[in-house]
Amino acid sequence: MTSVEELFARSNMITLHVPLVEATKGLVDADRIASMAPGGVVLNFARGGVVDEQAVLDALDAGHLHAYVNDFPSEAGSVHPKVIALPHLGASTGEAEDNCAVMAADQLSDYLLHGNIRNSVNFPEVVMARTPGTTRLGIFNANKPNMIGQITAALADAGLNVAEFTNKSKGEVAYTLVDVEGEVQDELKESILAIDGVIRARKID
Repeated sequence: MTSVEELFARSNMITLHVPLVEATKGLVDADRIASMAPGGVVLNFARGGVVDEQAVLDALDAGHLHAYVNDFPSEAGSVHPKVIALPHLGASTGEAEDNCAVMAADQLSDYLLHGNIRNSVNFPEVVMARTPGTTRLGIFNANKPNMIGQITAALADAGLNVAEFTNKSKGEVAYTLVDVEGEVQDELKESILAIDGVIRARKID
């Protein structure tokens, strides 16, 4: 298609999957509906505002459109006999609920076993592949200067070499993952916890 107008003129069914921005407001209007062949169908699974609903209802009443399917039911549209109004609950289907449960279990397992954080609301996303033959530490700390320096100094004092290290922050908190060569003793964990600004330290075998 060379234009939206040509697309409407050559389509019997129009399905919408666009964001609601200034350029898409009223994308489906009276003129574009009129250019469709009689008996056309409009399916809107984007946003209510991309369709001029009154123009759609007028076209339905005139018999030019056969049906309007959407998941943004309005008071007028939900009672029209040619409007199929669905609930806007795509994330609540059985399949979506199952997938969300599996995703949550996988991400929790990844945190418990490897210290990785994914899709957190309050903490930064930190994902680091395990370095073979090392011990991992996961450290939550305040997001302030010299935290990394103090943590690495504590590791050096314990005679541990850093094999891999990552630190990311989000707002007032930061999270560090570090793989070290050698065994992490309880004394090292206590010395890291004693650093001002460290909230929690965890050894991940």
